[in-house]
Amino acid sequence: MVFAWKAAGLSYNRYLAVAARVVRRSLKEEKRIVAERRGESDLRFAKWDNGKMGDPKSLADANAAAAVESASKGSS
Repeated sequence: MVFAWKAAGLSYNRYLAVAARVVRRSLKEEKRIVAERRGESDLRFAKWDNGKMGDPKSLADANAAAAVESASKGSS
């Protein structure tokens, strides 16, 4: 038996993120605001090359840029 999230092409972490977002959005206004703040994260990463760290970048910005690049390659 294949799990529904796997059949949809999602990783387990992505599935959990979507499920958490749905639960947060279903809450009443005051509790939803508090829960949404807990769900925010600001991850940064840096590539290392020859033992030297490159510029730190926001993971969210890098993912958005990669999605745009992927979409433009797919439509060409």
